[in-house]
Amino acid sequence: MSTINDEKIDIGRSETLVYSVEVQKAIDEILPSDDPLDKPDFDTIDYINNLFPTEQSLTNIDDVINSLECKVDSIDNDIRSVIRGQIEVNKDGKAELEEAQHYIKHLFSQIREIRQKAEHSEEVVKEITLDIKQLDCAKKNLTTSITTLNNLHMLVSGIESLRGLTTKRKYGEIVMPLQGVTDVMEHFKNYTDIPHIAQLSTEVKQLQKSLAIQIMADFREAFSGPNAKNFVPNRQMTEACLVVSILEPKVKDELLEWFIDLQLSEYTHLFDSTEDVAWLDKLNQRYAWFKRQLLQCEEKFRAMFPVQWELSERIAVEFCKITKNELSKLMVKRKNEIDVKLLLFAIQKTVAFENLMAKTFNGNTIIQNNEKSLNNTTKQPIINTETEEILQPFSEELQISNAPENMPLLIQKNEPKLNSSPFYGLISDCFQPFLYIYIDSVDKNLSELIERFVSDNKITLAKENIDDQTATVLPNCADLFLFYKKSLVQCTELSNHNPMLALATVFQKYLKEYATKVLEVNLPKISHPATSLTTNVSNMTKDLIKDLQLLPSGMTETSVKNINCTPQELAKICCILTTADYCMETTQQLEEKLKEKIDPCLVGKISMTNENDLFQNIIFMSINLLVQHLEADLEPALNNMTKVPWQNITAVGDQSEYVTIMTTHLKAVVPIVRTYLSTSRKYFTKFCITFANSFIPKFIQHLYKCKPLSNIGAEQLLLDTHSLKTILLDLPSMNLDDNRKAPASYTKVVVKGMTKAEMILKLVMAPTIKHYTSFVDQYLKLLPESDMTEFQKILEMKGLKAAERNELLNIFRPRNPTGSFVTSTAALSSLKQYTSLIKKNLISNSSNN
Repeated sequence: MSTINDEKIDIGRSETLVYSVEVQKAIDEILPSDDPLDKPDFDTIDYINNLFPTEQSLTNIDDVINSLECKVDSIDNDIRSVIRGQIEVNKDGKAELEEAQHYIKHLFSQIREIRQKAEHSEEVVKEITLDIKQLDCAKKNLTTSITTLNNLHMLVSGIESLRGLTTKRKYGEIVMPLQGVTDVMEHFKNYTDIPHIAQLSTEVKQLQKSLAIQIMADFREAFSGPNAKNFVPNRQMTEACLVVSILEPKVKDELLEWFIDLQLSEYTHLFDSTEDVAWLDKLNQRYAWFKRQLLQCEEKFRAMFPVQWELSERIAVEFCKITKNELSKLMVKRKNEIDVKLLLFAIQKTVAFENLMAKTFNGNTIIQNNEKSLNNTTKQPIINTETEEILQPFSEELQISNAPENMPLLIQKNEPKLNSSPFYGLISDCFQPFLYIYIDSVDKNLSELIERFVSDNKITLAKENIDDQTATVLPNCADLFLFYKKSLVQCTELSNHNPMLALATVFQKYLKEYATKVLEVNLPKISHPATSLTTNVSNMTKDLIKDLQLLPSGMTETSVKNINCTPQELAKICCILTTADYCMETTQQLEEKLKEKIDPCLVGKISMTNENDLFQNIIFMSINLLVQHLEADLEPALNNMTKVPWQNITAVGDQSEYVTIMTTHLKAVVPIVRTYLSTSRKYFTKFCITFANSFIPKFIQHLYKCKPLSNIGAEQLLLDTHSLKTILLDLPSMNLDDNRKAPASYTKVVVKGMTKAEMILKLVMAPTIKHYTSFVDQYLKLLPESDMTEFQKILEMKGLKAAERNELLNIFRPRNPTGSFVTSTAALSSLKQYTSLIKKNLISNSSNN
């Protein structure tokens, strides 16, 4: 049975027709069926097994076969019906296609007929509208002709009428006809090639010219004739001005120019350059005269001249031009008589007058006349009456107590800022070439101010300041920068061009003088032995002093060594340091403010880097003086350390006496310096770092002098070194109630330096007998940056015999062939830098003394 089923399966599979997923889905939507035979995944074996699940069911096989044959016959009949129906459909489709083609041909013939009719209609419309266009053109030409003839009639009659009115001087009746004739001539300006029109145009021009001459003559007669003093503005003259407004603009300009010159003729005579009243000290009288004259002119002629003429403003502008020219010529002739007070007085009065004019008039006439000097968009103010804070560190309460009494100041705080008005600078520009006088005055006043500071070159702090342990900025520094502030405000008010650049140069000059003559010269001259890192440097310093012969007169080398800083000198050093810091910060602000105020094209020329470097150098010198003082106090204790017989120490006890002495000195000096520098905390940290960088190498050099050492002596020194390390780590917060941590940068320096000292002592205690190679390995591990010289010093500290030292050196040398050269090169570089610094300080001290 299974064999029969397999054969059937193969036959079924060979005849299976497989459709795509899309086709099968479409078939299922159109012909839904539950028959297993219609399923795309029909399985013949499953189907037969479903029909005959058991052998007993095979008894019905004939019925099943008959049923299937009937179903096949039914399907065949359906297929035949569909095929026959499809043949009929094809026949009907051909018939419908032929019918559609027939209708398309009929539609095409109809469209062609409609097109022919439309073309015929268009020809008819063109024939109809042709006559209309001709009639419309004729209408336009007729209208133009009538208008032209009408205008021509108006022009001819207007000219005749104007001739009669002009002769009778009836200016009120002339205005309307004249305006009409002028407008009509605009209509005929394209017809001037017609002789009659050209003749009429000439007559109009002659008529306008005769009107202008006649009105000008009337004005001259009224204002300059025999009865000019008794002239009262009347209606005829007012109407004449209206006529002038219709004529060409140059007629009005000529009339106004003549009238304004007439009004200002008295001014040119009264304030002629030969008159005493013309000088700058009488400048206010010029402006007072003009105010009176302008007021009289407005009261008398306000109703006569049209408002749009802006007569009063034109008079003011012409007055400003005349005044500027006259003052310029006069100042050139008498420039030797101009001092700063007179110059600032003149500028103050002039700017006040310009501000008044700017409030009164809008400046339209200036703009219309295209005054180049007033249309320059890059023009900068001469006066800026708004006072602002210039330097942040100063408050308004500071008073310039030491400033010269004749220091010039402009006090115009209540005047508004009118830089946008065209009147601005209309007169005051003439003072620009003479602003060097103001700069010279500032230079002179600053020179007097610095000399006053220098006269008190022995700066002493008040007793209460020393008791309170406060180091404040020197009062004269505040005086200097307040003077700078006032000068900068003044110069901003005067100009922001080259005068301000010159002022910046003056500021730089006296910043340098203040740094050198007031601050640097008052630093205490502290010097003492062994301030260098090595004895060789100390010897070089002595040789340098001897060779250069820079010791002050009457002072020997020994006396230089023995100079010590008093508490007052400590306070002075800290005071000068904080003052230099304040000066450096304020100088930066001053540079920024100068760059903000000066013309942008000059910003690149403003730089106060050199001045800041001067103050930075003074800060550096002050810190080094404080370090030298502290080192001088610790020097005896270090010397005592080298005098102790360390090879005879038999027991390790508490810290040695020299450590106690150094601790006492540190606690006595460092808290005071910290308090003095409370306002400059960063420099106290710098002081601590500088001291550590200088003292620790010196301490190590003194360690090398402690030889020979026993193991007990080395242990005692190691204990002392650890105690000193603890003290140094606590140095920034020494004697403070709160446990403030030292800055990380300082801690790093102390730990690195003192760890080296501890490693040296540990190496001294390390055994070497029969362990030479191990000892060298340990040395290179503990002191990897060491060299041959240090290695030899440690061997000397151990008290080894010459043979042992040589053997160890022979082992060490191949292990570190370049260390000695590198370290020596670094030492030589440091030596050169230190020698250069000493030389610079010695030369500076000698020149100051």
